[in-house]
Amino acid sequence: MTDQNRSKKLKRLVAVQRHLEQMAEQELAEATRTRNEVGHSIDQVVDAIGSVDIVHTAFAQQYAWRLGRLTLRDQQLEAMQRLIEMNVLRERTKADRLEEHMLEARAAELRESDDNAVYDIIDQRFASVAPASSKVQKP
Repeated sequence: MTDQNRSKKLKRLVAVQRHLEQMAEQELAEATRTRNEVGHSIDQVVDAIGSVDIVHTAFAQQYAWRLGRLTLRDQQLEAMQRLIEMNVLRERTKADRLEEHMLEARAAELRESDDNAVYDIIDQRFASVAPASSKVQKP
């Protein structure tokens, strides 16, 4: 009975761990999206700096500062993205291990159930052969 509870508990833990894995993946997707937006902004600022348009040349210093801030932000997002990727891998590994333990627990439960069924059949077989009382014997 406790083994059956163990597999059910592990099944719930696997579901929770998979949910945590999905949350980490969504966080990674958000970080990637933000980093792509910053990359797009960097491209726009670089294009503006390289432009020969007189309006852009007047703001070249501001563009350079903006580029520096965007580059710093991109580096921060890259570091954060690496951490989130490691977290996703860690959560996935935990879920996979829990799933393996759950499958092992289920297999143990099935083996125990099969063993109990065999023992029941053996008990029934010997119960039908044995006399009800030791006094009742055929001469």
